Amino acid sequence: MEPGHWPSEHSDALRDYFLRGMTYAAIGQEINARFGTAYTRNAVVGRAKRLGLATSARMTSPPIVPSLSSEACPLSPHRPALSSLNLPPKSAMKPAAPLKLRCVGVRPRLIPLLELACGDCRYPYGGDKDGEEIAFCGHPRQPGSSYCAPHARLTRPSGLASARIVGPVVLRLVPAG
Repeated sequence: MEPGHWPSEHSDALRDYFLRGMTYAAIGQEINARFGTAYTRNAVVGRAKRLGLATSARMTSPPIVPSLSSEACPLSPHRPALSSLNLPPKSAMKPAAPLKLRCVGVRPRLIPLLELACGDCRYPYGGDKDGEEIAFCGHPRQPGSSYCAPHARLTRPSGLASARIVGPVVLRLVPAG
């Protein structure tokens, strides 16, 4: 059996045990005993996710540990499968309105790529729709940056823009060993 591949009988058993309300660890033990496999609790959780069964509340079951006594490990009490779902309110399920981001205070020159000069800002505009041309800001860029000052502030966290060291970085070779 190749890694990550579950035969359909194993997946069906997982689904059946899951709907009975068993923990992932117990499901792993039952499948291992029934089919002679060695699935871990995490393998069961991963397969349940891929089958669309997993919920975060159920993933807190204890790991599979070998039983020290000769008696079988007791199964968890049967729980309805849907009671553990933690669904957000219906208001949160509505799609959000798309945001139109913009850079206040900068009027881009909208220069095509082939016409960009060496010192022009390379902040892109357009290209959001199929076939839409991409143009660039084109204002003079900051030393050590690909962008003009306003676009450099947009693309870096606030603390990094001012702490940036401008100038060449000197690398030196160090003998190994």
